[in-house]
Amino acid sequence: MQSSAKPPVLVTGGAGYIGSHAVLALRDAGWPVAVIDNLVTGFRFAVPDGVPFFEGDIADADLLARIFAEQGTRAIMHFAGSVVVPESVADPLKYYDNNTAKSRALIAAAVKAGVAHVIFSSTAATYGIPDVAAVSEDTPQRPINPYGWSKLMTEQMLADVAAAHPLNYGVLRYFNVAGADPQGRSGQSTAGATHLIKVAIEAALGKRESVSVFGTDYATHDGTGVRDYIHVSDLAAAHVLTLESLIADPQRSLTMNCGYGRGFSVTEVLDAVDRVTNRKLVRRIEGRRAGDPDSLISDPARLRATLGWEPAHADLDTIISHALAWERKLGDLGA
Repeated sequence: MQSSAKPPVLVTGGAGYIGSHAVLALRDAGWPVAVIDNLVTGFRFAVPDGVPFFEGDIADADLLARIFAEQGTRAIMHFAGSVVVPESVADPLKYYDNNTAKSRALIAAAVKAGVAHVIFSSTAATYGIPDVAAVSEDTPQRPINPYGWSKLMTEQMLADVAAAHPLNYGVLRYFNVAGADPQGRSGQSTAGATHLIKVAIEAALGKRESVSVFGTDYATHDGTGVRDYIHVSDLAAAHVLTLESLIADPQRSLTMNCGYGRGFSVTEVLDAVDRVTNRKLVRRIEGRRAGDPDSLISDPARLRATLGWEPAHADLDTIISHALAWERKLGDLGA
């Protein structure tokens, strides 16, 4: 049952991977929620029955004004955008449009309608190649690609707007998001995804012939790149806690890293997929990709201390098992 104490939330990109899990987390916790998505990379089936859905663009000021008025929107969780790093290098203007210019249009519409709280889906890519082993929120932000810059620009916009208008915000910088809803209600559905766990599971199920390992000469314990993987449902839970915190203290905005504070190498992830699926992946060794750091691990101390957040699925085999179950369900859905 939805509580009147919980104001209505609009989730942009709510038919996408992380956005759909945020919708589930909000619904499970009794928040009134609606979704806007242009379905370019999202899926209509990812939005639960009973959730008001608006197909359209976040830069459509008239549509946003109608949604805000109809839904009584008081908070926005903003996931809509483009997320493929190599594509951002090849087509930077697409990323500055989708991720920066359209975020500006969304924020402008929110200010005009008196929306009080915005939570923004940012990324560890804003740090570029950090000089430290564990990245804190105070680590210098030096993006090395248009994707990282497009997100950092939106972070700056939010800070400036919050200083000028009655709005507070939460910026959540994601590390490597993986897994799927434990109840099998949503997961990563995008065709041609580039995320390692998704790619490896597709290979284990025969959807790909092999998995590429980009570089074996990194300064890590086994020579392959190390990343901090966070279960998508734990990430969604952090968004709900962030929203509660913003509402509790309208004068405070928050910027927090989202990860577990530990890393796994590419080899360790592929070994875990072999273990969980009881199959042996074909691994294709290739050269390094430009701009890939040796290791990228979060320091999630601020997230834990500020929100009391504790992950429920911080186990690599669990993350892979949930992703595997979803990938099999996708086959049943014909997606």
